[in-house]
Amino acid sequence: MKALLWASLVTSTFGATHNDEQYSPPFYPSPWAKGEGGWADAHQKALDFVSQLTLAEKVNLTTGNGWMQHHCVGETGSVPRLGFDGICFQDGPLGIRFAHYVSSFPAGINVAATWDRKLAYTRGQAMGKEFSDKGADVQLGPVSGPIGRSPEGGRNWEGFSPDPVLTGVFTAETVRGMQDAGVITSLKHFIGNEQEHFRIVREANGYGFNISESASTQIDDKTMHELYLWPFADAVRAGVGSIMCSYQQINNSYGCANSYTMNSLLKNELDFQGFVVTDWGAHGTGVASAFAGLDVSMPGDTDLGSGFSYWGGNLTIAVLNGTVPEWRLDDMAVRLMSAYYKVGRDKLRVPVNFNSWTKHTYGAEHAMVGPQHGYDIVNQHVDVHRGQSALIRKIGAESTVLLKNNGVLPLSGTEKLTAIIGEDAGPNAWGANGCEDRSCDNGTLATGWGSGTADYPYLITPADAIQRTILDKGDGLVDLVTHNWAYDKIQQLASQASVALVFVNADAGEGFLAVDGNIGDRNNLTLWKNGEEVIRQTASVCNNTVVVMHTVGPVLINSWYDHENIKAILWAGLPGQESGNAIADILYGQVNPGAKSPFTWGKDRESYGAPLLYKQNNGNEAPQIDFTEGVFIDYRAFDKTNTTPIYEFGHGLSYTTFSYSDLQIQKLDAAPYKPTTGYTSPASSPSNSSKTWSEYLFPESIRKVPLYIYPYLNSTDPKEASADRHYGLPTDQYIPAGATNSSAQPLHPAGGAPGGNAGLWEEVYKVTATITNTGTRPGDEVVQVYLSLGGPDDPQIVLRGFDKIALETGQTKTFSAVLTRRDISNWDPVTQDWVVSEYPKTVFVGSSSRKLHLNAALP
Repeated sequence: MKALLWASLVTSTFGATHNDEQYSPPFYPSPWAKGEGGWADAHQKALDFVSQLTLAEKVNLTTGNGWMQHHCVGETGSVPRLGFDGICFQDGPLGIRFAHYVSSFPAGINVAATWDRKLAYTRGQAMGKEFSDKGADVQLGPVSGPIGRSPEGGRNWEGFSPDPVLTGVFTAETVRGMQDAGVITSLKHFIGNEQEHFRIVREANGYGFNISESASTQIDDKTMHELYLWPFADAVRAGVGSIMCSYQQINNSYGCANSYTMNSLLKNELDFQGFVVTDWGAHGTGVASAFAGLDVSMPGDTDLGSGFSYWGGNLTIAVLNGTVPEWRLDDMAVRLMSAYYKVGRDKLRVPVNFNSWTKHTYGAEHAMVGPQHGYDIVNQHVDVHRGQSALIRKIGAESTVLLKNNGVLPLSGTEKLTAIIGEDAGPNAWGANGCEDRSCDNGTLATGWGSGTADYPYLITPADAIQRTILDKGDGLVDLVTHNWAYDKIQQLASQASVALVFVNADAGEGFLAVDGNIGDRNNLTLWKNGEEVIRQTASVCNNTVVVMHTVGPVLINSWYDHENIKAILWAGLPGQESGNAIADILYGQVNPGAKSPFTWGKDRESYGAPLLYKQNNGNEAPQIDFTEGVFIDYRAFDKTNTTPIYEFGHGLSYTTFSYSDLQIQKLDAAPYKPTTGYTSPASSPSNSSKTWSEYLFPESIRKVPLYIYPYLNSTDPKEASADRHYGLPTDQYIPAGATNSSAQPLHPAGGAPGGNAGLWEEVYKVTATITNTGTRPGDEVVQVYLSLGGPDDPQIVLRGFDKIALETGQTKTFSAVLTRRDISNWDPVTQDWVVSEYPKTVFVGSSSRKLHLNAALP
């Protein structure tokens, strides 16, 4: 019976349409946390804490107190009676935004290029320690959405890779690292948030578009599971404490009010035990979002700084009048506090010692409304960035991909004349932090722009590091031209040079800022600041030209990559504060490159498929972004169309060479897969608050701050207190069927444990191969396992495993990887479960997605 229930649900989900548009079906009630999968102790502590709270105190935990009302970009209300301060939420995935004495770490895309799990964990832990020491409780990161559907996507660099396995591994390792440091991670953005254009109505209208609803991404069920949901499952299994819902719609239902994505996919199927928080300003409904699975509203206002909230006092009213059952509010609070206790925040917490709105020591306690409502010490200038430079430099070097090398690298440092050419080699004349949220492309590029950035404590430029390296090695000459249109100067210097090092870049970022007409998303895949011409001018006169690219993702290099005078090409990504030192380590052989490209380098934009939507296509209603390519993005798209890239996914050279041999596949003794059956326990409330309205009037003892979001009421008349002209409508007009049902609910066949059915994670095959360093230098090789699932609608191959192996000259090691049941399965929309198809499957082991040295049939 239950299998039929799930089958009928999915039939109405992605295959059918609603008013001629794709439709996201309702799924209610919102599943309640149960303390499963390592959450039991934290869950019990949360229950004990929440059981002591009044209704107003519970509401206070669910609702931010308003934009710029405290130190952090978002803070929940507090519980003064129990000595509990509000929870501090702070950007972002690369370091602490809006603070100084912090580190600016390499971007997520660089971490993916290392293919090194330990580095991902260590980076996450280092960032987490900085957040914890600054007093932040929740780090708004890492990023698995966007995954990188379209290469121009403005925020792809914040995440890892357009491959779900690579992204999933590094998401999970980053989550573990951050949370082991004692901060809650908030993985974002859930889900299908793959471009900046049209994500927010007011933002799009500000750019001259005329839309009344945010864009809707249309994703079918199979694609959702096999691509976009995959890394979120890894994160939930790793114990992620929070997940941030996204601005845009998914199948024409807003991300922060979408009962299918939050209730069904996340809380039911993936059995997520933490809390869902809105992106800032993405809260668009009151009781509807509570029923749909939202747990925390950030920063609490309907519009930033408005002083009005969908929750706060309105949520108090909704519980008092019985619209929202108290067990749903309790579940919100329990989920938040479970995450708090799970990371040990109760033991590590320190008072917030920075201020997002000023770097000065003294300032307004409530920056939104000014110093007349409190003026005090708001910034203690605590230095937390100590000791991270070595790690940041290491990640920067180990994420630099050597795309081409005709014997010129590594350099000796004793070349007679080294020419450094290109603006990207030098500093920003306005200062490293001179542009708001790094929203300019001045000087060298070491991070993108937007809320995912952190202030640089310093920025080592390539020119500085290279000159220092050359001076340390001898008395070679070095000169530079950093004006990208000074062709005569470029040619004059390059024509005399023993080696010319050309630095070029391409930037992107978040859509609330535009740079050179790029609204977050890149307008195209070309280099910025006349980069192609700088390369051509240099290569035309110097037969020993080396190109270094600092870019947010792939760029078109087809017009110059094979020029006879361009002897080497490197992609350095966005390496953070140690950028120059990292590239110097690679150029001069202090580090042997071992990075692999986490994306494909195509000959033209069309090869990638998955077009980004730049123009509204649905009148003034919600733009419709159809993910018709399904799972075929990046290398999967190239393989499907049999298109040869310039440099394939997983490609990367070394200063040494490696050989592969002796592939072995062992079938492991795994138990048969069993879909999850049974029911949950009924919902329970750890408390039963008083329903006497007068108890929730605004306390006379509190000094009311303007525009601050409180849980209290101004009147015992609910209509007057809510200021809602629709108050009093029959509840059946706005309460979805089943939303208040607290009885036991059927478990999802693919669920039953955080991350999904435990049987999906069982290891079913072991793959081994022999790898030998056949060159003249020690080096690291990233060995990659791909699988052909065999079906007519499957990609030719999909990445399923990898490892980075360090080998001395002549040394041989055995590479080993395991395949889980999920790895060899496909999603079946009919049974709503993962199934192993009957098609023959083949394992490939190689050094990239197109250099597959070994293969064997899966037994």
